[in-house]
Amino acid sequence: MSRMLVDADAIRALADILTETGLTEIEIAEKDNRIRVARGASGPVVHAPAPVAAAAPATSAPVAAPVDPANHPGAVNSPMVGIAYLTPDPSSPPFANEGQNVVAGQTLMLIEAMKTFNQIKAPRSGKLTRFLVSSGDPVEFGEPLAIIE
Repeated sequence: MSRMLVDADAIRALADILTETGLTEIEIAEKDNRIRVARGASGPVVHAPAPVAAAAPATSAPVAAPVDPANHPGAVNSPMVGIAYLTPDPSSPPFANEGQNVVAGQTLMLIEAMKTFNQIKAPRSGKLTRFLVSSGDPVEFGEPLAIIE
């Protein structure tokens, strides 16, 4: 079982940046380490999903439980098993970008299943706040792919 190293000072600094700028989330990544701080209705929520090789003592800073994207009301779920692609081909720009406003019916990505490329379209209009998969990732039926708020 891997342990995660939590840098409480980095989390506090990111939370301060959220407060100062009015942003709703911020993420920093370095090699295999990633810290994401998001502010919900009740305040900052911290996500630190990347495992770290070194162990650290527990800190006294409270860390909220991560929100399950599958339960998010704006989740766009996979209608099939396959491989997700965010671009029509490797040399093309993505169908949509995080932070972009999308309209209902707009193609967000493709899922390749049995050598057929299936368009995954936005079920509703809104802001595409996050992709939960990367190009080339295998996806399962019902797996959340993106969040539209």
